[in-house]
Amino acid sequence: MATMIDRARAFLELRRIALVGVSKDPRAFSRAILRELLGRGYDVASVNPSLADVDGRRCFARVQDADPPVDGVLIMTRPSAAAEIVRDCAAAGVRHVWFHRGGGPGSASAEALELCRVRGIEFVTDVCPFMALPQAGWIHRVHALFRRSARRPVE
Repeated sequence: MATMIDRARAFLELRRIALVGVSKDPRAFSRAILRELLGRGYDVASVNPSLADVDGRRCFARVQDADPPVDGVLIMTRPSAAAEIVRDCAAAGVRHVWFHRGGGPGSASAEALELCRVRGIEFVTDVCPFMALPQAGWIHRVHALFRRSARRPVE
């Protein structure tokens, strides 16, 4: 049976990804993930309705505005925004969503997860991308070891 880490690694096989909730602060964690994904050759569309561009790259207001369209969406917003983003994903035909979770509560909400289930959207939750990326730093590998939810089978 697949674990969330297994699902995360499958998500990382997608090449065109939207990062929803990319911060305007270049020191923010979302920007570190954006830089890491770009550095690994991913085609990343930044999504934040408050930004026109991020590091000289166009930023889109919503998932369905991404051009070209994306295969998956990494959500790095507060949980209260997650359900609306899942609706945007469904409208854009996106079938893969990752709700980021680091040390805090993460991006998922019960409503967003239920929307994924109802709409047939594969999702990853309770996992930080650095935990699933190959050759991530040792601190991220240790973090993965301590996250039981990442090792539990998906129900």
